[in-house]
Amino acid sequence: MLRVQFERIQSSQFPSVREFTQLFGLNPQRFARCKKDVFVMHPGPMNRGIEISSDIADGPNSAILTQVTNGLAVRMAVLYLVTSAGE
Repeated sequence: MLRVQFERIQSSQFPSVREFTQLFGLNPQRFARCKKDVFVMHPGPMNRGIEISSDIADGPNSAILTQVTNGLAVRMAVLYLVTSAGE
């Protein structure tokens, strides 16, 4: 899943939040059509109930929390390396 900036949903380029959720959101009905071993990822922050339903985001096939945690650690390391490069 990719994150859609909520402020862009309200522009004329996107349908309403309800339409976006119905057309593109990962809900239990769509998830049921996936293979049983599907791996759900999302870069965060997530618009729960819009881009992805909470039961899927918190489910056993989700790597979202791990992905967000690791992403934070990587960004912190990169910032450290960049800021200490001149020392």
